[in-house]
Amino acid sequence: MAATLWIALGGALGSVARYWFAVWAGPFSRDLPWGTIAINIIGSFAIGFFGTMTTATGRHPLPETARLFFMVGVCGGFTTFSSFSLQTLDLLRVGAPGRAFANIVFSVTLCLGAVALGHATAMRINAGELRIAQTRTEESAS
Repeated sequence: MAATLWIALGGALGSVARYWFAVWAGPFSRDLPWGTIAINIIGSFAIGFFGTMTTATGRHPLPETARLFFMVGVCGGFTTFSSFSLQTLDLLRVGAPGRAFANIVFSVTLCLGAVALGHATAMRINAGELRIAQTRTEESAS
């Protein structure tokens, strides 16, 4: 039960942070939802970096509850795949398939690159730690 409460708290923090960031990025998001793309890139880097740094054999090992708080809670609340999906559908519905395709390409490639960069950066600091997730729950964090 304690893990559930920590995840809920992390999710609340991540959701509020996403909202504030999206409001701030609003003026930049006229043609493409750049705020959502940036949120997903930041969240992807964060989960890759934190997940690698805090494994049991990482440089800064943390208990599973702390990892769940950040990886499932904060990152799960902060990243916005459902918003990405809705915004892509909206672009298609208003007759902007090129912008919808650009949103898909930018979001998927940049987020995959960000999670890989976060993992690689932490792996170097950890002197070779190869894992990000330790449990199945962490694997489904975002």
